[in-house]
Amino acid sequence: MATAFFRTIILYFILMVGLRLMGKRQIGELEPSELVLTLIISDLAAVPMQDFGIPLVNGLFPIVTLLCLSMLLSFFSLKSIRFRGMVCGYPTVIIRDGKILQQNMARNRFTVDELFEQLRSQGYSDLADVKYAVLETSGQISILPYTKASPMTPQVMNLDVPDGVTLPVLLINDGHIMSENLSASGYDAAWLDKQLRERRLTSPRQVFFMTVDEAGSITCVAKEASA
Repeated sequence: MATAFFRTIILYFILMVGLRLMGKRQIGELEPSELVLTLIISDLAAVPMQDFGIPLVNGLFPIVTLLCLSMLLSFFSLKSIRFRGMVCGYPTVIIRDGKILQQNMARNRFTVDELFEQLRSQGYSDLADVKYAVLETSGQISILPYTKASPMTPQVMNLDVPDGVTLPVLLINDGHIMSENLSASGYDAAWLDKQLRERRLTSPRQVFFMTVDEAGSITCVAKEASA
């Protein structure tokens, strides 16, 4: 039992490190080579977890080999556009000026049902509203609508609107002070204590989360009383 426990933990962390090296992507955003790698590694990891007759090193070796191969492919993909196209493919235009390019869809084995499903998921039910639709290498569709079908924005309406977008920085996370964020925002512990006192809080442990943005606006949510 102990052997199974430790083998599983080791394999789990090896896989976590490997997937972390692949970058932060959801399953639907994986390139074909990344998806194949994920499936193969998951299958390889299951064998040494269940068969104790296989030395753990023998189970780790093919996994580490595949991860190294993935990193090597990523390196060459960054250096060579042609190699990147061979491994990942190229984006394909499947709608131009409201017309479906049937040959491009057939070449990518992309059906009409899949096309309209993705159009509907992005809020478009009429082809006449779509100027371009691009099938990305991840299998997702990027839609560029005609201006008349685009959401109304201040730019479209020729309105001069001041930029009020700010990025909130987390200062307290579930009772824990994020010291690096606090310092990077230009504040210190004394300032934080003052903000807590103004909100009748005596300790950061009473705060569920607290943020401050570039304009100095503070959002503070106290923890709910436990039942």
